[in-house]
Parts: sequence; C-alpha cells; structure tokens
Amino acid sequence: MTSDTTVVALRQPEAVDDPLTAVLRSGARRLLAQAVEAEAEAFLAEMRGQRLPDGRERLVRHGHGPERLVQTGIGPVPVRRVKLRDRGAGPEGERIRFASNILPRWARRTPSLDALLPILYLRGVSMGDFQEALGALLGRDAPNLSPAAIARLRDSWQADHARWQRRDLAVRHYAYLWADGIYLQARMEPQAECMLVLIGATPEGKKELVGFQVGVR
Repeated sequence: MTSDTTVVALRQPEAVDDPLTAVLRSGARRLLAQAVEAEAEAFLAEMRGQRLPDGRERLVRHGHGPERLVQTGIGPVPVRRVKLRDRGAGPEGERIRFASNILPRWARRTPSLDALLPILYLRGVSMGDFQEALGALLGRDAPNLSPAAIARLRDSWQADHARWQRRDLAVRHYAYLWADGIYLQARMEPQAECMLVLIGATPEGKKELVGFQVGVR
C-alpha cells in the first residue's frame, strides 16, 4: 500500500541513538554481573568447610533476586542480586548471611552519582530542576531520581549536617583559628549570602573545617 502523504517523520530528540553509550552500558552490565557472581562464589568457597550432619554443603546458591536498575554515570544498568541459602540454620540458630559489597541490598545509585547530587544542589540547581539536569546527563527515563527521591536525599544531607554541627570538639586542639566569609555565586537570593567559615590548625599543622554557617554579607 502506498501513502498519499509526502511528510517525512523526523526522529524525536529523546530518541537519538547513542551507540557508544549503548555499548558501554552493555559492557557494564556484563562486567557487573560477572563481578557479583565472582563475589558470591568467593564467599561460598570461604564457607565450604561448613557442612550439615549428613555431609552436604550448608551454604548453597539459591537463585537470583529480581532484576533492578542501578543508576550510574552512563545511565541505568540492570543487575540481579545473587541469593545464597543457609540450609543449616535452625529457628534460633545463627544464620550465615551473604552481603554483597559490590551490590548492597538496597542500592539504587552508584556512590559517584550520590556524590554528584549535592554538588548540583550547591551549584544552584533547584530541586525542581534536578530532573531536567540529570535527564540531560543520564537520559530522560533515569530511574530512582524522582523529585520525591531527591527531596529525601536533601533531608538526609540536612540531617547529616545537623549531626556534624553538634559533634563533640572537646578532644580537638587548635593552635590557630581562621574566621572568614566566602561569597556564594550559586543559589542567590534577593539578599547576597555569604558562607561564614571557621578553620582550625592543629599543633601538627593540619587544617580542619571547624564550622560554617550561611549569613548575610
């Protein structure tokens, strides 16, 4: 059947092919799967001496968890967690548990990406613009980076900062203290803000951040 129209459908911007990124993601998926499998096999080898009374291995493989997407610097990479089963643990007995260092149980983002998020925030990217900024870096359908997830991360950063501000300094000794103000180029409000910073020098000559607070310049 022939068409009566001469209109040519153009590719949408979101659908632009990126062969290099596709290859990198495919390679990352294989490498991550191999690393997770090798880690589980190494743990099984360490536990090989643990046996049941009938001589069978106490710790055995037990399939895989459901596939999930881990957000990385090259976009989402699918991976499945290896599951191991302890056949010798009774109702009240001590259970052998396998915890992956490569793929923590609830990990949804790589540590490098977690470090990027507060940097974007401090650079002046508003919470509402995070999705657009990260979409440009990681793709429009980047999972685990919804506005709600970003808001939870912001609350976590604020809680970490509050704990740090309340830390005990009684055991710290400083030979010299500097107090200074750093003008903020990002996140400008109607009033210019200044970061008030206190730096301490230890008797060994090491500089440490003692405290900081946002003020008005």
